[in-house]
Amino acid sequence: MYRFLLTPRWLGYLALTLVAAALMVFLGNWQLDRYRGRTAINERIDAGATMAPAPLSDAMPAPTGGPGTAGPAPADELTWTRVTATGRYDATNVVLVRGRTVDNTVGFEVLTPLVLDDGTAVLVDRGWIPPASGGGAIAQPQVPAAPTGPVTVSGRVVASETGGGAVDRRDGKLETRRIGVPRIARQLPYPIHGGYLLLDEQSRATDPAFKPVPIGHTNNWQNFGYVVQWWLFAGMSLVGYGWVARREARRAAGLGKPRPPVDRAAEPAPSATA
Repeated sequence: MYRFLLTPRWLGYLALTLVAAALMVFLGNWQLDRYRGRTAINERIDAGATMAPAPLSDAMPAPTGGPGTAGPAPADELTWTRVTATGRYDATNVVLVRGRTVDNTVGFEVLTPLVLDDGTAVLVDRGWIPPASGGGAIAQPQVPAAPTGPVTVSGRVVASETGGGAVDRRDGKLETRRIGVPRIARQLPYPIHGGYLLLDEQSRATDPAFKPVPIGHTNNWQNFGYVVQWWLFAGMSLVGYGWVARREARRAAGLGKPRPPVDRAAEPAPSATA
């Protein structure tokens, strides 16, 4: 009954089905890797909320280049961990990151370089502030002054953001749309670390005008749903091939033909019983 499966046409159908199923399994595995990676990020975020801060050097190697360069990026497994550093804020090179939303309001994140004793610096995201009133979402705000003198900060290690975006100086402050550490480094007179710190605490009181930048968990369950979806599609393609092949086999054997209608009028009437 199934000899037709060896014909070129059906062998072609089989090859296409197997290729499609293999592709869907590959896509499912890719989403599984993304699910695992995002789950690891969420676990680091949760662990960082309770861990004791480690020295900055444990998470980010010091830059070795000259002024205007950035050091190596932090390893993936060290992002969102908590570290501490001591230095002096450079208030002359404040970086405003526009287009940032907190509590459904578009404003700015404020990054200030913390210059360390070795002459290098690390960017510290001190928090979020709204734009100047009456000037729209990109109106440059009045930034609270950074603490003077030595200050010790603790915060989360965050990797440089990807994507383009120029870094311009306006009214004495650097402005950008993305926290691209290498791009920002080109505007600074010292080398900086390859990631930045999202401030948790500092030894000098933080100005109440700043709102903490919330740390959002990644949506890893969406990736897990895609895993199940692609694997189901792979299984369905194989089952569908088998169902079509079985239907063709039944048709070839004459088992799938509809029965002719029965002429009830031609049937003898049942005999009457006493």
